[in-house]
Amino acid sequence: MEETTELILQRKRKLKELREMGIDPYGGPYECTHSAAELLGQYQDYDGQDLEQLSVRCSVAGRLMAWRSFGKAVFSHLQDATGRIQVYFRKDILGERFSLLKKLDIGDIIGVKGYLFKTKTGELTIMVEEFVLLSKCLRPLPEKWHGLRDIELRYRQRYLDLIVNPQVRETFLKRARIIRFIRQFLENEGFIEVETPMMQPIPGGATARPFKTHHNALGIDLYLRIAPELYLKRLLVGGCERVFELNRNFRNEGISTKHNPEFTMLEFYVAYRDYNFLMDFTERMLAELVRHINGSLRVTYGNETIDFTPPWRRVSMFDAMLEQGVPEEVLRDHERAVNWARSEGIDLKDVRSHGKLLDEIFKEKVEPHLLQPTFVVDYPVELSPLAKRKKGSEELVERFELFIARREVANAFTELNDPEEQRQRFVEQMKARQMGDTEAHLMDEDFIRALEYGMPPAAGEGIGIDRLVMVLTDSPSIRDVILFPQLRPEH
Repeated sequence: MEETTELILQRKRKLKELREMGIDPYGGPYECTHSAAELLGQYQDYDGQDLEQLSVRCSVAGRLMAWRSFGKAVFSHLQDATGRIQVYFRKDILGERFSLLKKLDIGDIIGVKGYLFKTKTGELTIMVEEFVLLSKCLRPLPEKWHGLRDIELRYRQRYLDLIVNPQVRETFLKRARIIRFIRQFLENEGFIEVETPMMQPIPGGATARPFKTHHNALGIDLYLRIAPELYLKRLLVGGCERVFELNRNFRNEGISTKHNPEFTMLEFYVAYRDYNFLMDFTERMLAELVRHINGSLRVTYGNETIDFTPPWRRVSMFDAMLEQGVPEEVLRDHERAVNWARSEGIDLKDVRSHGKLLDEIFKEKVEPHLLQPTFVVDYPVELSPLAKRKKGSEELVERFELFIARREVANAFTELNDPEEQRQRFVEQMKARQMGDTEAHLMDEDFIRALEYGMPPAAGEGIGIDRLVMVLTDSPSIRDVILFPQLRPEH
């Protein structure tokens, strides 16, 4: 700590000296002709003689990331948003300004102008003819060989993580490409992008505990949305037959490698279709996405390979449980299910219904085996208060969850559009809430009124963007794919 403090004081002394010399250590705009990647991409393959004949002049701005002084010459590396390129300062070229290099430190942001050449080792380098300080760095960057390895520090100080760990920048560039592809795919399929309220008077569309806030002018409590579902369905009523929203949801739940209280969700709805259509559609969309992003349908995740080649397996929730040794009587009899779950060490603390009990058993016994893309279909009705019943069954609904890499990535169902049944489902949810289920749905009278005007048969789906990005970037934690994940206060 003392060493770091002394280094900061040294840099602040240099800052003071620069100002006394009339040099602004936090300069203004700087015109760049190239990026590091553009120069390397265009000229790396030229040999030294050809490069000399081309006489390529350029100006680049970035952060100093290395420093090797040889008395009258200095080699350094300049890092911009696209990568790093070597720069070379020589006293006989820079003259008196060469002495200003003593005021620079690793981490400073500078602009350089000069021409390209190749060193004896064949590295493309800029011979600096002019340079200007654009921003003085007052804190030393992590040591080269030790780096920024404290995981919590990386998440807390993401700006530093992005500076010193190039692979982190690549993760977020890939995330941006994934989102851009999905948006373009849906638009090409005739969907329109919409925006629905982030603050809602009644939180709905999912079973989750919301964050609560208060609007002073209206004098009412509002909730950060847990899902946009009920508003998107209102648009189906209004005649918007294909809609999607790509935005944030907020759920007041625990934090883990798979959960962040603020997360990105794609939710989309299509009229006159059912969950079978959505399985085919999702399979096609994600397979094309994986091929576009990775160049192959096989993705490495940890030490395993995930194959996105269609068709993907489809299995009912109950059959998946039977395959993993769950006794058949457990699926039908609540008392036996409770006794069996306890004997297996499954936590039943917040479980109050048979459907939720089966869901907990599924999470413990089935999810750990779902590495390859798998559609698990047909869930108990009490787990899905907004889904249409499966034809010929009073107990199940037409719903699927897509699992990839042992985690749920998507949730979808054929939408319930019968207003009377929807009201009764909400009533059952309110009863569950009175019994202590804080995640159960509230009654939404306006949504019922919308359904009474007539909602076309439809199917809807939500895809967790963060979890999808985790798989496609080989990231073990959701915090690795969220720029600023939620953390406990530093102090």
